[in-house]
Amino acid sequence: MARYTGPSTKIARKFGEPIFGSDKYFEKRNFPPGQHGLAAKRKKSKEYATQLKEKQKVKYMYGVLERQFHNTYDKASRMAGQKGENLVLLLESRLDNIVYRLGIAPTRAAARQLVSHHHITLNGNVCSIPSTQVKAGDTVAVRERSKSLEVIQNSVASVTKYAWLDFDPKTLSGKYLNVPTRAEIPENINEQLIVDLYSK
Repeated sequence: MARYTGPSTKIARKFGEPIFGSDKYFEKRNFPPGQHGLAAKRKKSKEYATQLKEKQKVKYMYGVLERQFHNTYDKASRMAGQKGENLVLLLESRLDNIVYRLGIAPTRAAARQLVSHHHITLNGNVCSIPSTQVKAGDTVAVRERSKSLEVIQNSVASVTKYAWLDFDPKTLSGKYLNVPTRAEIPENINEQLIVDLYSK
């Protein structure tokens, strides 16, 4: 199963930004992890190291492992348009990410768990595969018997709205209106570095 179960703050500190969402522990210790994290004199990263770090950041951010990420890149490279943008849009269209964006879950990891535990429906049918690609016009909702779950109720209380999604907090269902543009996606990702890495 493609998931990371280690300490999230440590990974966020490695990349220097809260890639898993709001993190009060990261704010207190926003320097690299390790014994010499605060005082170490870091050498200037080489080009390959910078590209690899960007790829690893995106993998952790969306909760995918190497093979799944590589397959997603291959699919993006066969699509019309820019490879990097296609890659980000494919990752954004994953079912677990849509559940997170709708505000049904507080993090992508929590969204992945809700999907895999059969709490989420796609177009009226229960879907337990987090990597399922959601298409424009699809409806994502919380299963009727799962609507009272505390994690869902707490998360819905503070929903961030996105232009490409329409969410009804009363029915706990949302619609994927259209594929967003790259400019609409708030994540700090330099996808060109990933394209350059795979082009070597």
